Amino acid sequence: MAHFIPCHKVDDASHVSRLFFKEVVRLHGIPKTIVSGRDVKFLSHFRKSLWARLGTQLLFSTTCHPQTYGKTEVVNKSLSTLLRVILKNNKKPWDEHLPHIEFAYNRVVHKTTNLSPFEVVYGFNPLTPFDILPLPSTCSYLHKEGVSKADFTKKVHEKVKSQIEKQTQKYIEYNKGRNKLIFEEGDLVWVHLRKERFPTQRKSKLSPR
Repeated sequence: MAHFIPCHKVDDASHVSRLFFKEVVRLHGIPKTIVSGRDVKFLSHFRKSLWARLGTQLLFSTTCHPQTYGKTEVVNKSLSTLLRVILKNNKKPWDEHLPHIEFAYNRVVHKTTNLSPFEVVYGFNPLTPFDILPLPSTCSYLHKEGVSKADFTKKVHEKVKSQIEKQTQKYIEYNKGRNKLIFEEGDLVWVHLRKERFPTQRKSKLSPR
């Protein structure tokens, strides 16, 4: 399940931890592990002391093993795409749309599980604006802001669902006819001599890779 929480670059480790407790721990409890990048606020002594005391293991991604952070990068990419689709040229109120996008994202069935994140975590899908028929109005007039908010919510759900379905279809098309490579001991392979993996072999930028 994804949670989209607006932050600022100037937020320190203490503030980020408070946000995590407020938005994640209160809903899911204390995690066994937390995977993050290597930003200074994630590597701080405060954060390491806090989670060590609570028994949570901190895992950090590295350039050698980007898979550690792979799932987060996929979600971040999806969020960026959804924000661009929904906001278009109007970038100012982006943070106001995050709750709507988060709900819609967690409501859509994902290709890896054939379930929505809501179903995986809670066992059911909450209702959306498309599941409920609008009630007949007893008022002689409708509040413009209220109607606008309702229409916007429906539009967000529609766009998020459509976008994720497109991404799923692209993934299916991309993987058609592809076979998973399984290497065995003794196989000859090409090795990329990355400097961080093979520091003794890559002493110069001009050395063969």
